[in-house]
Amino acid sequence: MLDRVMKFFITLTCAIVGAAGFHLASPLLVTYLNPEFFQADTGIFELTLASLLCILAGAAIGIVVGMLISPFLIGKLGKFTAFVEKQLSKMPINDVIAGASGLAIGLIIANLLGSAFARIPLVGDYIPVIFSIVLGYLGIRITIKKRKEISGSFAFIPHMLKEILRSREPEKVPKDKIPVAEVEKTSETPSQEENPPAEKAKVNLVKLQEDKDKNYKLLDTNVIIDGRIADICKTGFLEGTLLIPVFVLEELQHIADSSDTLRRVRGRRGLDVLKKIRDENSGLEVEIMNVDFDDINEVDSKLVRLAQKLGGKIITNDFNLNKVAQLRGVSVLNINELSNAVKPVVIPGETMRVQVVKDGKEPGQGVAYLDDGTMIVIENGHRYLSRTISVEVTSALQTSAGRMIFAKPR
Repeated sequence: MLDRVMKFFITLTCAIVGAAGFHLASPLLVTYLNPEFFQADTGIFELTLASLLCILAGAAIGIVVGMLISPFLIGKLGKFTAFVEKQLSKMPINDVIAGASGLAIGLIIANLLGSAFARIPLVGDYIPVIFSIVLGYLGIRITIKKRKEISGSFAFIPHMLKEILRSREPEKVPKDKIPVAEVEKTSETPSQEENPPAEKAKVNLVKLQEDKDKNYKLLDTNVIIDGRIADICKTGFLEGTLLIPVFVLEELQHIADSSDTLRRVRGRRGLDVLKKIRDENSGLEVEIMNVDFDDINEVDSKLVRLAQKLGGKIITNDFNLNKVAQLRGVSVLNINELSNAVKPVVIPGETMRVQVVKDGKEPGQGVAYLDDGTMIVIENGHRYLSRTISVEVTSALQTSAGRMIFAKPR
């Protein structure tokens, strides 16, 4: 049905173009043929016979041409539509919205500027078109690249709306009339309400800060997605209570609902890891805390603030979060450092058998891997590609991000 509609409009367009073109050429017909006969008025829209014949002939030729080329144009248009749809499906919805907003802003600015230059002789009619193309393209590119900065500049709006709604809610008991002792008593029984307000969640932090026996271990998003924390909990090396803040759960859910396939898989893996930790009886208590900090936007900053209030430790494999937490006086348990600590130690001169799987960055180098994922850079190992050989360790480089072994063929 859609193809028939498109074919009709293409044919109609060709007929109109053909009729208009032949109408413009009607004076030539009058020049070469009998002027008196073809200049007779037909009484139809004040057209002469020559003009009417030219219009009909042009429309007929346009219809024939339109019917011939419409299948080709419909096929090309279908391929172009499929290409655009495929490209848009790969883009995150945030980029699509940002690009559309940038295009609209660019076209508005182009319209304002184009009207100012439209009165210039000769080129005035073309300047608005040029402005629309250039500024529309720039609007798309700039808003997509600066999307995070633009959204960050408007981050105060949700917080402001929350404050406005909060101010309009009726307060049953004024806060300034409640003694501190009563606040502490009410904080001891927060489970009596199904949905405690944010203020009571903050009061609970005072009690939890005094309760040091729970020995809280706070999990961040990266270490949950990594998955190794579930195996570590199963071994029984960790003590205390695993704490999962609600804002970490919300970030995991946001990642799992992402339009990007890779991010969606990572988010769902993180949720599966949390379920595995809760279901397995590892001797660790798992607690989900319904607490948030409205004045902080970044999840990592919220995690550090909560760890400071609870006196707990953060379990992570994020290098940057590790450094920031240590600078702010929060203890960190780094999964990567633990992994490196339990790896077998190799010393120069030791031999091992490995399989060269790919080329190295430098010419002639080969790369192999141990069973634990440690990368081995083999000097002159390119010629042994896809072969299992004996190598001799020359040196090892240990960092917080991992370990790298340098070797040479024996």
